[in-house]
This record gives sequence, C-alpha cells and structure tokens, in this order.
Amino acid sequence: MSPQQTEEFRARARAWLAANAPRRSDGDDAEDTGDQAGVAAQKAFQARLYDAGFVGITWPEEYGGQGLTFAEQAAFGEEARPYALPVGVFFIGIGMPGPTILECGSEEQKKRYLPPMLRGEEIWCQLFSEPGAGSDVASLQATAVRDGDTWVLNGQKVWTSGAQYSDYGAVLARTDPAQPKHHGISMFIVDMHAPGVTVRPLRVATGSAPFNEVYFDNVRLAPDALIGEENKGWDAAVVMLRNERVNIGTMVASQHNPLGFDLLRDLAGQLGRLEDDGNRRRLAELYARQRGVGLFARLLREEAMTGQMPGARGSVAKLAAAELGAFAAAVAADVLGDELAGFEAGGSGHHEAELSAVATAIVAVPGMAIAGGTNEIQRNIIGERVLGLAKDPGVDRNTPFNQLRVGTQKR
Repeated sequence: MSPQQTEEFRARARAWLAANAPRRSDGDDAEDTGDQAGVAAQKAFQARLYDAGFVGITWPEEYGGQGLTFAEQAAFGEEARPYALPVGVFFIGIGMPGPTILECGSEEQKKRYLPPMLRGEEIWCQLFSEPGAGSDVASLQATAVRDGDTWVLNGQKVWTSGAQYSDYGAVLARTDPAQPKHHGISMFIVDMHAPGVTVRPLRVATGSAPFNEVYFDNVRLAPDALIGEENKGWDAAVVMLRNERVNIGTMVASQHNPLGFDLLRDLAGQLGRLEDDGNRRRLAELYARQRGVGLFARLLREEAMTGQMPGARGSVAKLAAAELGAFAAAVAADVLGDELAGFEAGGSGHHEAELSAVATAIVAVPGMAIAGGTNEIQRNIIGERVLGLAKDPGVDRNTPFNQLRVGTQKR
C-alpha cells in the first residue's frame, strides 16, 4: 500500500477504536479470564475487530487475513496503545500455532483452521512442556502411535497456557522412539474437547491459574491432524518457539504492562515519588531499556514480513525481555517503596488497584525467566547459533531416544 493508503487505514483504525474499544484509563487492562462469560465477551469483541478489518492484518487473504503490510500492522498497534483490547485469550493461538500452521501446515489445514482462529470462533493453545521435558523439550515422552490412518495420543503436558478454554491445541508427541530425540517427534492438531483429554488448572504465586496440566488418555487424532511431516515435528517446533520468543519479547516490552515505564512514571508522580533524583534516574533507565527491547522486537517482526526469518535471534528478544522484566520489577520496588509494601489488596484506596497490579506483576516476574525457555537455554542458543561459539558436548544427539535416561526415564 502507498503511504497515503496506510494513513487512511490508520484513520479508520483510530475512528473504530474510539467508538468500540475500552480505554485503559476506563478500568483494568484486558485479561485472559477463563470463565465462560469472560471468554464469550472476548470472542464477541474479536469477531467485531475481525469484521472491521483489524485482525490478521498481514496474513494472506485466502486464509482469512487482510493481506496488508507491516506498515498497516504497525499503524494499528500505535493507534491501539491507549486501549485495553479484550482479546487476551487469542494471544497464544494467533501468535504461535497460527503462524506455525501458516508456515508448515497443509493447504487444507490453513483453510480450515486459520479463518476461525482469526475471527475468534476457536481458541488455541500450545502443548510442549512435560514434567520431565521443560528446558529440554526434545526429551518429551508423550506418544502418538499409528492405528490405521489415525494416531492414538497418550501422555501428560504441563504449564499449558489457556488450555482450560481452548478448542484446539498444537501438541508435540514422540512417534518413533527408535530415532534420536530430536528426530522421532511429530506435531499434531488435537481437539481439546475430544474424549480422553483432561485439563487441570495450576494455581501460581499470584493467586491466578493461567497454566494447566493436560492429560491425554487414548485420544484419537484425525488423519489430517499432522502438521508438517511425520517424525520431523522438531522443525515445526522451532518455528513455533521462534514466534513464541518474539511475541514474549514484544509483550514484556510494552509500555502498558503494569511494570511499563508509562504506568510506573504516572503512578510515581501521583504518589509524589518523582521529587527524588534517584527515582527519576531509575525510571529513565527503564525507559531506555524498554524502548531498546521493543525496537528490537519490532525489527524482527518487520524482517519477518519481508521473508527474513529471525531464527536464533528470537532468543535474543526472549532473553532481553526476561531481563527487562526483572529490572522493571526492581525499579518498581525502589521507586514506589513503602507505598508498594503498605497498600491493602482489595481496598478502596485511590491507588490500590494500580499498586495491586504492580505487586502482582513483581511476583510473576521470575516466571519470565522460565516461560518460552529458560534464560540459560536462551544463552546457549545465542552463543551457538548467533555468535558461532562451540556447542556444549552432546553425547545424546545420535542415540536412539529409547536408550536414553532423560527426564522421567531416569528412574
């Protein structure tokens, strides 16, 4: 599109958001609440957003997208900043399984699953981690065994975001245990409402239950459930992890998370904490770091739109985001000080809702160093694949998986 057409798109987005979207100042940020009413409300808003032409902006038109460029995506993102869009339940699907199907899926899968995903009719989750396969995902032990033209899925997954309200999931399972651990894995589409699927929420330190453990007991997978090639699911997993890391990097760098510069600055000003030179310096450094991480994540997205995949640099974005979160938490604690320690949760004070959101975010921050791959894993990837350093010794790289003592197989 021409610059003029992009500006026309921006003006249309600005007008639609002003008429239809809740502003952040009107209340709490949108959350991916899993209750039935919350999910229904988010589905309804997503449908309206889609009908207005502001979902799947850069996705191909033949799969439900708008077929536009990153310029339009960036314009919409800029116009949407003041608004708390209630679409959190779609973050995983549109940010991770969706792009993976777009890159690795069959033509039938793209036409069947991508349009309803964008319209908000179906919610997706990602099923990778297991009790014995977290940082080393390739040690997974969930199995998918052929039975005629279908597969039978068995096993357990854990830390699955949004599984409690998802309709479909992208699951990794071992299809050939006689191959080395990275080569005998396949990726499948699983119906989260199918017989044999059990979802159990996991409550975390913040008091919420955003994650789940999921059990598969003889779950039948359709003949067309395979994403990509059999026993080459690690290739599809790399695509999904790449998108996950860039999305996490973008999310944490947002000015509008509770530890973002804008919100901390405004809250500190309202509480009279900006008179201190040290507080101002800490906030200024937070702004610089947050801006840097955000611009890097945007660079990766822009490159991806031109066909230049970020590859291992997605780990740079993920690591930078995790470290930014820890730094922002420290800044919030320093700047807000006794105000943060002394508020009454659930109280009616003027700033207690904001302080509660900051405190909850601080408690959640350590999880950022784990989600999407630990900081240590990201440093290994950066060292080996970005900087070209020597790999750690991999004594299990060519050993058949069923001969390894990894994860829960150590027992």
